[in-house]
Amino acid sequence: MLKQFLNLKLSQKLSPQQIQLMKLIQLPTQAFEQRIKEEMNENPALETGKDEDDEDDFEKDEFDNEEFDDYDEFESDRIEAEDINIDEYLSNDETPEYKLQANNYSADDELISSPLASPVTFHQDLLNQLNTFILSEDERAIAEFLVGSIDDMGYIRRSYQELVDDMAFTQGIYTDEETVHRILQIVHQLEPSGVGAQDLQECLLLQLKHKTPTQSIELATDILQNNFDAFTKKHYEKLQQRYNVSLESLKSAVGEIEKLNPKPGNSFTGNNKMIEHVVPDFAIRIVEGELELTLNGRNAPTLHVSKDYQEMMQTYKVSSDKSDSQKDAVQFIKQKLDSAKWFIEAIRQRQETLFVTMNAIMHYQEEFFLDGDETKLKPMILKDIADMVGMDISTISRVANSKYVDTPYGTKLIKEFFSEAMMNDQGEEVSTLEIKKILQNIIEAEDKQKPFPDDQLADLLKEKGYPIARRTIAKYREQLDIPVARMRKKI
Repeated sequence: MLKQFLNLKLSQKLSPQQIQLMKLIQLPTQAFEQRIKEEMNENPALETGKDEDDEDDFEKDEFDNEEFDDYDEFESDRIEAEDINIDEYLSNDETPEYKLQANNYSADDELISSPLASPVTFHQDLLNQLNTFILSEDERAIAEFLVGSIDDMGYIRRSYQELVDDMAFTQGIYTDEETVHRILQIVHQLEPSGVGAQDLQECLLLQLKHKTPTQSIELATDILQNNFDAFTKKHYEKLQQRYNVSLESLKSAVGEIEKLNPKPGNSFTGNNKMIEHVVPDFAIRIVEGELELTLNGRNAPTLHVSKDYQEMMQTYKVSSDKSDSQKDAVQFIKQKLDSAKWFIEAIRQRQETLFVTMNAIMHYQEEFFLDGDETKLKPMILKDIADMVGMDISTISRVANSKYVDTPYGTKLIKEFFSEAMMNDQGEEVSTLEIKKILQNIIEAEDKQKPFPDDQLADLLKEKGYPIARRTIAKYREQLDIPVARMRKKI
């Protein structure tokens, strides 16, 4: 028996050009520059720099703000590339690929290498220090294994029995816990001080041993050895009573402990991590009381189609003999020029999208950008900006997630300006960023000897007109990376 079914599907597909535009929009400035270099390497039809016939002298470093002020007239699907005519270009590149390789060196040419400096790693530095100790072959093997067991923070987070078993199974080194303990004392003498400790308490004690003995150092050592739990919980009153010392003496001892490094491995100068430098995509300046927005000139490259292609096409047009190979070349160039056309247009649309979106954000948060007071940030979600500029929410998200703006008050991540809304006691909507800023100000101004607990913080915010539950205070405090009251306590 035959059955008939009617299946209706609603789907939306993006064209390759739209996908390319979306990918370009979400790229920050540095990644965008790299993407342009990759495209130029792949597409010979693209060239950088101003076209000789281009008489349009626009400033690369900034955009004319008036051109983008009316973001309601933004047309996202507009294609304008009159300067590119696919049928006017041809490439007659018949050079074999093998002739493009760098194989034209003679036997007499010298290969000059440029050595690169290789920094000494943390573990290699520790091994180098071991060479200053007189050790037997077996002791050195154990010491090198222990150094290899140190993590990046400088700790050996394994028991003696685990170390003994691991050396036996993986290295074929048979020893006992007593020997491992003895060799570990040698590792503890290495720099930075505190390296090779098995826990925080041991790490701090090792660092104190390297200091010149004083009354404060001796008291700090005794506190760490015998009253470490009370110290971590900041029960300073109990410690003062237990040691029968003055508040100043206890404060001095605690100060010595606070100067120590809980992560000695991170202090190694050779641990050079890759640092990503932030390049602002926008700049906001205050000129005569008005906000002025500019787009980083590195986001506005000048690209055009190579003039060589036009000359080759003219040669093809006047030629009476149009072979099959030439026709194939025409087809190849059409593909490359089509790709170049869309890439140039995608860059232009990216510029407009970025500028229009940031312009809308700047006007929406005008009060903040004028005086830098974070309490004046308005509640703002992606939909608010999307409705203003007539774009999709996903497009606004791509612009906000990875872009930075240089303001008179520092470089800010754009997505930081977005926040949810809450109601104050006046029934007005306020930004959660405003509440967090007020909460941070209250905590910074509190008496560090008697910090406010979360329920008291909730009462203080309620007095200021922000009725917020205690659990919400705890959530905001964690988001601000602020510890609980007990951990904020100072002597």
